[in-house]
Amino acid sequence: MRPWWLLAWTMGCFGCGIVAGTLGMRRWDAGGPWLGPAVLAVAMAMLVFGWWREWRAAQMRRRYWERRPRIVAIGGGTGLSVLLRGLKEFPVEITAVVTVADDGGSSGRLRTDLSIPPPGDIRNCLVALADTEPLLERLLQFRFPSGEGLAGHSFGNLFLAAMTHIMGDFVSAIRETSRVLAVRGRVLPVVKGDVRLRAILADGRVVEGESNIPEAGGRIMRVELIAQEAAPLPEVLDAIREADAIVVGPGSLYTSVLPNLLVPGVAEAIAASRAKKVYVCNVMTQPGETDQFTASRHVEVIYDHVGRRLFDYILVNSADLPEEALRQYQAQGAYPVLVDMEALHRLGVRVIARNFVHYATYARHDSRLIAEEIVGLVGFERDPEMRG
Repeated sequence: MRPWWLLAWTMGCFGCGIVAGTLGMRRWDAGGPWLGPAVLAVAMAMLVFGWWREWRAAQMRRRYWERRPRIVAIGGGTGLSVLLRGLKEFPVEITAVVTVADDGGSSGRLRTDLSIPPPGDIRNCLVALADTEPLLERLLQFRFPSGEGLAGHSFGNLFLAAMTHIMGDFVSAIRETSRVLAVRGRVLPVVKGDVRLRAILADGRVVEGESNIPEAGGRIMRVELIAQEAAPLPEVLDAIREADAIVVGPGSLYTSVLPNLLVPGVAEAIAASRAKKVYVCNVMTQPGETDQFTASRHVEVIYDHVGRRLFDYILVNSADLPEEALRQYQAQGAYPVLVDMEALHRLGVRVIARNFVHYATYARHDSRLIAEEIVGLVGFERDPEMRG
């Protein structure tokens, strides 16, 4: 029982005891008959007020469930799909905004052969949010090991390519595929048209193509979009404006995160939004992209590219990785991202440091822990009454 109710019922019992004692002893002097009723009146008032508070909290809870928190997750690659798997377990409305700058592997081949946006990252996000049987998920992620023209292609990519030709455009294909897969949320490409990525390196070289940038072997100074038209999807800007939280990352800084933020209007919409803005920093550095980067350097690069501050919070991993994992990553030239707290505070972001890592073959963010942290920021800070 809560302290408020316990105090009210205790006073009620005390008042009843005084009234009973007064009647039994027939003490009508010294204000005796009035003390018990006065205590009872106070107890009744407390109970009525307590019932009103409970009713008000119930109404707030009902409104909360009717208007669930809206979370926009922005990124690409495997990082975004990991985050989405955690978020779909919570009662929130999810919009995934996905980069379409990929030009490698199956996605790149379909992009060239069929003149459609790359479906790979979209496919991963659809699968992550889908309420499907495990066999169907395996089918969508299946890659053909051989076959002329088929080898290396993902069945899910081919499915999206076929759906694009049936529906007439890529966005409609994603919407219909989401319906078929019972996707919990929306998956949107950040732009509808053809977008490619270009990087300017410190030695002056210019590298074109998302898949070529990490392989170039030089320090990246800047990335930019190559597009005839790079207008953001209107639904993307609407989702950002209506969001309660906007989550950027995790994912490759230059080739998964920044391609979304460089689309004209997206960073401006994020900055103008009243949502809580969260950056999920990578656990490990990425060879060819973020060698020797600290957590603050990730944020600085984003701010330098978009020309403004965006984030209220940054989520960083504070746990040590197993020695076996460290040796495995060091052999590939990757190291844990150093969390430089003072530099992050100077950038004006609040640091949330926890053990966010799940390690199996690779060190990945634990989707459940990341999602819990984000949902907690949105749900409980927005409606404090719902805590109790």
